[in-house]
Amino acid sequence: MTTVYLEDEAATVAWGEALAARLESQYRGDACIYLQGDLGAGKTTLVRGVLRGFGYDGAVKSPTYTLLEPYTLARGLVYHLDLYRIGHGEELTFVGLDELLQEAAVKLIEWPDRGAGYLPPADIVLTLTVAGSGRQLEERIL
Repeated sequence: MTTVYLEDEAATVAWGEALAARLESQYRGDACIYLQGDLGAGKTTLVRGVLRGFGYDGAVKSPTYTLLEPYTLARGLVYHLDLYRIGHGEELTFVGLDELLQEAAVKLIEWPDRGAGYLPPADIVLTLTVAGSGRQLEERIL
């Protein structure tokens, strides 16, 4: 496990950009990343960094209400999921996300515990916690 301190939003975005480079080289763009942390911990900010690292320069919003924001980029597919509003993982089947999650893509999943049993296994688990004015990030590569 690796732990880093991210002093501000810019550092969080930069760390996400660096993660994007690793995802390309080590996982060939097909990886499942679980993002854990309380509300406001910086999960979506980190996703913005990953997308910037993949060359996306548009707005990045949390898919709290839509559950999924897909990004079709020159390097391939990126799926950003936010399962905060999911009551049980079986709901992923009802809305058809279970099949989508089997596709070759980078899958960035916030609140993965809410989809337990219905998600692909994580390649990387990232946990963000508020630490002073910044964030502490713990990375576990599985």
